[in-house]
Amino acid sequence: MNVTAKPTVPVIMGTNASQGWTVTPDAVDMTRPAPQVRPLAIAAEPQNITVDAAKSALLIVDMQNDFCTKGGWLDSRGIDVSPNRMPIKPLAALIEAFRKQDIPVVWVNWGVRKDLLNISPSLRHAHNPRGDEPGIAQPVPGTRSEVIAAGSWGAEVVDEINPGTRDVQIIKHRFSAFWDTETDAILRNMGIKTLFIGGVNMDQCVMTTLEDASFLGYDTILIEDGTATTSPDYCVQAVLYNVKLLFGFVTQSAAILKALAAR
Repeated sequence: MNVTAKPTVPVIMGTNASQGWTVTPDAVDMTRPAPQVRPLAIAAEPQNITVDAAKSALLIVDMQNDFCTKGGWLDSRGIDVSPNRMPIKPLAALIEAFRKQDIPVVWVNWGVRKDLLNISPSLRHAHNPRGDEPGIAQPVPGTRSEVIAAGSWGAEVVDEINPGTRDVQIIKHRFSAFWDTETDAILRNMGIKTLFIGGVNMDQCVMTTLEDASFLGYDTILIEDGTATTSPDYCVQAVLYNVKLLFGFVTQSAAILKALAAR
């Protein structure tokens, strides 16, 4: 009795065909066929830009309770968090549109170890400069916050734009999303070249993330109304000036939504 051999089904070893190997028992195909280009023409500064949606992602930084919500860490220090809530509505619209177009949404949020074994004195000082207030990972009396500690309410994304099950979530323990994290490896394995960046605080974690992304060779686009800070306005102006001069481009959420709708 002759038994017909079952056809060999190639296996993709990678996140998708354009990023992985195609493997059979007899051969490995490393050609990585490029995905179809999906151009998006977007109004931006200092120049208008065209990007490939197939190689883009929305990167959202630190939209967390400790920075954006009443009862969080910043609020406990008497800091008005209302500016940091301004990006919620623009980001919510972008998140929905990006998901509909199957463009990845990536969340990078503070979540420090509670034992602080990988946190230097300089970083502790940055969060508790006088030494007489609750520092990172410590409970804040009268609040639900354990300052940006992994697993705590303060480190959770605000309710209005919680990550979806298909989104990518990354935990960081420095201002930049790229320092000592898996962010770069994840983005490269996904084939991402262009980052639309939003979140808080604009002049701190957002700016250091954007700078490091630029240094690593990513195309960086700051979403002006999708980012904010509790710092003085001159900090905002300095960020916008430097991004347009040195590190990338600045656009508005409406311009991105218009480009996505045109596809």
